[in-house]
Amino acid sequence: MLRLIDVQLPLDHPEPALKQAVLARLGIDEDALLGYTVFRRSYDARRKSAVTLIYTVDVELSDEATVLRQHAGDRTLLPTPDTNYHYVTQAPAGFTNRPVVIGMGPCGLFAGLILAQMGFRPIILERGKSVRERTKDTFGLWRKRVLHPESNVQFGEGGAGTFSDGKLWTQVKDPKHYGRKVLTEFVKADAPPEILYVSKPHIGTFRLVKMVELMRSTIEALGGEIRFETRVTDMEIDNGRMQALHLSTGERLEADHVVLAVGHSARDTFQMLYDRGVHVEAKPFSIGFRIEHPQGLIDRCRFGPSAGNPILGAADYKLVHHCGNGRSVYSFCMCPGGTVVAATSEPGRVVTNGMSQYSRNERNANAGIVVGITPDDYPGHPLAGIEFQRQWESRAFELGGGDYSAPGQLVGDFLARRPSSQLGTVQPSYKPGVKLGDLASALPDYAITALREALPVFDRQIRGFAMNDAVLTGVETRTSSPIRIRRDDDSLQSINTRGLYPAGEGAGYAGGIMSAGIDGIRVAEAVALSMVGKSR
Repeated sequence: MLRLIDVQLPLDHPEPALKQAVLARLGIDEDALLGYTVFRRSYDARRKSAVTLIYTVDVELSDEATVLRQHAGDRTLLPTPDTNYHYVTQAPAGFTNRPVVIGMGPCGLFAGLILAQMGFRPIILERGKSVRERTKDTFGLWRKRVLHPESNVQFGEGGAGTFSDGKLWTQVKDPKHYGRKVLTEFVKADAPPEILYVSKPHIGTFRLVKMVELMRSTIEALGGEIRFETRVTDMEIDNGRMQALHLSTGERLEADHVVLAVGHSARDTFQMLYDRGVHVEAKPFSIGFRIEHPQGLIDRCRFGPSAGNPILGAADYKLVHHCGNGRSVYSFCMCPGGTVVAATSEPGRVVTNGMSQYSRNERNANAGIVVGITPDDYPGHPLAGIEFQRQWESRAFELGGGDYSAPGQLVGDFLARRPSSQLGTVQPSYKPGVKLGDLASALPDYAITALREALPVFDRQIRGFAMNDAVLTGVETRTSSPIRIRRDDDSLQSINTRGLYPAGEGAGYAGGIMSAGIDGIRVAEAVALSMVGKSR
């Protein structure tokens, strides 16, 4: 097949128009076109009065060689690359040494799935509960202010991405098309097929729950074993090599190939790794607030007269500003038509995050507006970033009234340096509730200064972004892991603990569902090759 890039059509074009555009671009008649499929569909909304759809189309022709010669030098017509997934090995018959995966977020889920598909029958350890039980516990915090420290937005089957917008795109380099494998497996697990071709696919929380369950069933059917409510409390490491894991159930589990995919909030696990001498280092992350606007405002600013078109859906945005004090402020995890959610995993602390359903039909748009920080802001210890996060999460708990309500402030009051006492047109979506006041003491002074500089700048890009009654809710601290567990570039093993494979967001190698899933596949391949005595 051949891949035709950059086929442009009006937003509301009739269905036959795409086929006619393909024929015209290739200069062929209808008989020469045996078939075509849309590989990617995106849009160009720079001219709001005439939003354009942009297609990448894979075409099957009766005489591809002739068409390629006729279009020699045309970089928009190329042979279709092979995006199918190819397993690097298979477990030999009678194989008994089973790999262990710690964590069942997107990274651990895909590491376990790939290992199972290669016949290695992995054991997956998840400290939280199954996804449906975990959902009940998470709603317990949102509706009743009851926190379950081992079963919440951060911990449990599906990982933190389960309670998010379910974004399925990433900017990481992916020359082996692992991302296509991630999307294909999601479609097998009942995700909408459109995620294979829309430019910014998403799923939403409720669909993810069912998908995670189906993927778990696939792993189990292939001989994998999943143990919920099982936390790794200690590791046995001998002469720099993994030997065994100690579990919260009291069991000692021998393991010399361990995928560490614990997510960015497994703070007790990070401490245990550090105590056992595994190389851990501090890394940059970001902190800030959630901001909420009417979704209609964002739609109109981004799409103009095309706002509300079902193909475009709810509009998103991506903003960044480099401040005079040297800090960068940017939008993070933007959730169109979504809600702000309580995402703490520790008692006495408040953490915010964003979530959307597949429909993205809630009244508000929300995003993290966060400030970049570095280990220079929390010097002295590889785990100092954890204490830095805890400091501001505890402060948010205090400002919110000590009952898991979040502190909030209207944007107009925040910029004017006065406390908020009354909401305007934007009703905050955070549950269990928002306590209005002054957020000036909710983050370090340099972060507050940067945010106050950035919001008016963002308003010049999206008119109304700094509207007086837009709502800020604090605090957003879990943007990424505060540590990196450095690994060897070739074997993907810890640089000083052989047999330990740091992976995903918690280890500092991913950020979001797609990049975490991709990293899980890469690490699973490295584990499988090592177990059969091959190198990557």
